Order: sequence, then structure tokens, then C-alpha cells
Amino acid sequence: MVRYICVIHCLLILSLPLSAEMITPVPQPPKIDPAILQLGQQLFHDTRLSRDGDISCASCHDLSRNGADQQPLSRGTDGALGKLRSPSVYNAALNAFQFWDGRARTLEEQVDGPLHDPVEMASNWPDVMARLQQDQQLVASFSAIYPAGLTPETLRSALADFQRSLLTTNAPFDRWLQGDADAITAQQQHGFRLFRDYGCISCHQGANVGGNLFARMGSLENYFALKGDAIQTTDLGRYNVTGRESHRHVFKVPGLRTAALNSHFFHDGSVDNLEEAIRVMARFQLGRQLTDDEVVAMADFIQSLTGQHPFMDEGAQHEKR
Repeated sequence: MVRYICVIHCLLILSLPLSAEMITPVPQPPKIDPAILQLGQQLFHDTRLSRDGDISCASCHDLSRNGADQQPLSRGTDGALGKLRSPSVYNAALNAFQFWDGRARTLEEQVDGPLHDPVEMASNWPDVMARLQQDQQLVASFSAIYPAGLTPETLRSALADFQRSLLTTNAPFDRWLQGDADAITAQQQHGFRLFRDYGCISCHQGANVGGNLFARMGSLENYFALKGDAIQTTDLGRYNVTGRESHRHVFKVPGLRTAALNSHFFHDGSVDNLEEAIRVMARFQLGRQLTDDEVVAMADFIQSLTGQHPFMDEGAQHEKR
């Protein structure tokens, strides 16, 4: 059945012109009160949200790079090693779901995840509020914006609004979609054609080129058989949220907007370069073995998805993996 559905998707995609906008440009960030954005940015870098005061959101989500970290698995407070690769916060506002297993529907709801996770921030709201309430300037800043002052709800709101501003715009591919014929190279156009014709675009679509669907890791071949006894609870994906057998090994499809800046790929960080990640996806999701030239072309296309943001280092925006 899965193979049949993939064939139908591919037939539909092949009927579209090359410029068909199953992928759409990243929109401009929403207009948000600058004072709220300043508060959100401050909190994003505030280590007082963690139990030991040693990490912040920015510890695992480096805004000067790809909005994530450069590690296969992220480390939390007191150096605790997590079991998942940190996703990028860039363009997270475009996702229909948050976290690899999609357990949060909003950016506000997402805040509670790392704050309470025992191997991330390992904290809780009473302790966080007790620490932050001692900061008279922070309390005054919140009171000036929010009628309720500094509360878990307003802290979530400020952090979520800050994340809504983290959209990477003006990518070469977006400029090409908007009519600039010279914005991407012939090689990148070829990579997009392969990406479209082979069916990658069935799951990686929309403004974030992903983030709006769930898919099984290993639709056409059992990816997790390679891990054998090393399978972790986190490898079960959405099954951990719903308990439904059909959701075993199902994950949110990651957006590809910052993929060319990643050092590691997939929920478990098991691949350390973009080209190999493309090969793995082709094999396990599409049942294809790509040539080296096809892999390079697709990687070049994915590079063209990289947009710009004031927090990103210029070198990171143009670096190829």
C-alpha cells in the first residue's frame, strides 16, 4: 500500500511544471512588538531556565549557525547526553507540529518540553519563576508589556513570538520561484527536477520544505533493522505520543531550509553529511539507488534553499556540507 501511494504521488508530481509551487517562498516575519522580541531573545539566551543555570535555549540552538547545534545528539544540563538531534528553530513557526514526534502543536506549548525534560533543562516552572522574579528589571519589562506581568504563560508567549521572527528569507530558490531566472544554477535546477520527479517533494513541501507531514522512517525498507538491539525509545517516534502501532517509527518530516548547514542528520544524528543523508533517504523512502551525480545535484539544490537572517553568520549562510 505504501509503495502504491508513492507511485500515485510520483505520477501526480511528474505532471507538474518545473516551477510548480509545491514549495513556496518563506514569508516575511510577522510584525511583532520590538519590546516583546527583545524579551524573547533575552529569555532564549537565559541560563536561569535550566536547573543548574548552565544552559539556555541557545545552547542547543545556535542562531549564528543553523538554529541547532553541530552535535549528533544534544547535551543538556550538567552535560547529560540526549537521545535526539536538536532540530533547527529557524522556520519552526512554519511547522504544523513541533518536536520530532509532533507532540506539540504550538510554539507556546513547545516551551514546556525542554524546560521539563530531565536530560535537557531538567527544571520546572516554580523554580524558574522563583529565580526570574528576583530580577527586578525583567519583572518590570514584563509588566510594561503584559497585564499579567511575568508568568509562565507570558514567558511562553515571549519565547514563541521571538521564534516566529526566526524566518530565513531571500533564499536563492525562493528568488527563482519568484521569477529571477538567474537566482539558481542549472545544476541546482537539475537537482530540483530530480527532487521533484523522484518523489522527495511528496513529503518535503511547503514554505519550510517539510514540517507539515508525518512519515515513517523507512517506508520501503526497514531502516531500524540496521540498528538491531540499539533501538531507543526515541526511535519509536510518534508511537510514543499516540500508542498506535501504525505510528511506530513515524516522525515529523523535517524542514530542509537549513539542511545544507547541518553537521548531522535524522532524529538520531546517525549521518554526518548531506550527501549520505540523501542516499539514505532515496534508499529507505523511495527504493532508489542514486548515482553520485544525482546526489551532488540534489545537494546543490538543497543548498539553494538556505535563506538569510540577521542572526546568522554570513559564512554559515553560504557554507556547503
